[in-house]
This record gives sequence, C-alpha cells and structure tokens, in this order.
Amino acid sequence: MDRVEDPGYLTGLIEAGKVTPVIGRTYPLAETAEALRYLGTDHAPGKVVPMV
Repeated sequence: MDRVEDPGYLTGLIEAGKVTPVIGRTYPLAETAEALRYLGTDHAPGKVVPMV
C-alpha cells in the first residue's frame, strides 16, 4: 500500500463515504491501561478510542 502524504486525502475519502473508520470500543482516559490490554487480545474489531 502506498503512503499518502496529504492528511486531507484520507479526510476526503471519509467524507465521501469511501472509507468508514471502525471504532470497536471507547474508554475513559482513566482506563487507558484496560484499553491497551483489550487491544492486545486480538479481539478488537476496530480502533480503541480514549474519550476525554
């Protein structure tokens, strides 16, 4: 896969509906350690996002 240097390119793809980000779970920032443990289990269907 080629690396795209323009970060706006990915934003454009998402806005056009050509790429859909997958967020598997969200965790409060205070539970960052638990979020990292979850990522390490290989059961995460998408990204894990800290909520501030």
